[in-house]
Amino acid sequence: MSTIRPTTVEVETSLRLVAPDATALPVRASLRYDPADPYAVHVLFHAESAGGEAVSWSFARELLVTGLDEPAGIGDVRAWPWVTPRGDFIALALSSPDGNALFEVPRSVLVRFLRRTYVVVPRGRESDHLDVDAAVNRLLAGR
Repeated sequence: MSTIRPTTVEVETSLRLVAPDATALPVRASLRYDPADPYAVHVLFHAESAGGEAVSWSFARELLVTGLDEPAGIGDVRAWPWVTPRGDFIALALSSPDGNALFEVPRSVLVRFLRRTYVVVPRGRESDHLDVDAAVNRLLAGR
């Protein structure tokens, strides 16, 4: 008997990179959720050039959920409500040794994305989707 695996949720969108002078530049991105990694969401930033590789950031799904209503996260990834004359956004701040970036994510896009992830893996049921035996086997195989 085969088991039906939940599908990955992916949403293509345009974020806005907020420059130091407060201008905002559009950036193509994908929001991705894979039930095999049930606690994480992934944001892939697509390169403008045809041969460029996407840059991926991964962080807790719960960070985005909390960031819808209040500041969330510490360190490398932070999110908070961001209201502008253009509408409601979520600010997504990313930091690395290479630099910092602040993005505006349309709140409506993020809410729809998160709702779709909850259809695949309901909030609080993430541990039901972890294959602990497979993870241990991968770790032991790498010795």
